Amino acid sequence: MKTAIGIDVGISTTKIVGIRDGMVVNPLRIKATDPITSLYGAFGKYLYDNKIELNDVDKVMITGVGSAYIDKPVYGLPTEKADEFLADGMGAQFAANLERMIVVSMGTGTSLVECNEGKIKHIGGVGIGGGTLNGLSRLLLSTDDIHQISDLAMKGDISNINLEIGDISAHPLPGLPMNATASLFANAQGNASREDIALGLICLVLQSIGSATILSALNSGIKDFVLIGNLTLLPQCKVLFPMMEQIYDVNFIIPKHSEFCTAIGAALQAKK
Repeated sequence: MKTAIGIDVGISTTKIVGIRDGMVVNPLRIKATDPITSLYGAFGKYLYDNKIELNDVDKVMITGVGSAYIDKPVYGLPTEKADEFLADGMGAQFAANLERMIVVSMGTGTSLVECNEGKIKHIGGVGIGGGTLNGLSRLLLSTDDIHQISDLAMKGDISNINLEIGDISAHPLPGLPMNATASLFANAQGNASREDIALGLICLVLQSIGSATILSALNSGIKDFVLIGNLTLLPQCKVLFPMMEQIYDVNFIIPKHSEFCTAIGAALQAKK
């Protein structure tokens, strides 16, 4: 059985997966200084690591912003460009084993894709995502190293940054517990610690994305939201999204290979 290759090409990072016999084959992520180097480096390493010969490849499907720089077959193999939003939907459906949902692709910004009644369509998005976190962290923490930001945040206290319901009311409000956020960063002081700021920034980005997602589903009846993209790797996702689930009676799902779902969806388009 031949392998379909899906490649999600970013400006400096490329993600690649193979689909063979309906199974995902060892996803790989490569960083480089430009999309061409990133793509060819990822592809070569992926074939070598998984002992895949060129004649074992069925088709190469590329997507992502960096795919615009690719205008010829990769290593002479049949190469096509995959629709990115369709890739988000198909990859998330495959990974989460769901048909009806909203896919939340958390990249530099965030796009929202609705999967419903056999149709996959882009319904919008917000200009908040990993790029927002990086930019604000450069300004406020003098770093955009996501691992350092996340480690700092693990030691932070969000009550020193956000204004919570308990800060403004003696009793819980209807549907809102005392620790629900009333206003992001409204409690921040000039002497806030780096740890508190880091946690505040991550909460700002993730809660904004979560709120936008919930609002996008109003009147649709959809309550399952599948999170994909690099931000799903932040440990704070496992705390913040469950809190929003309890408040709004929805389901935020982070599937296996969540950061590779777009590449998975691109590979799946090879069969279409």
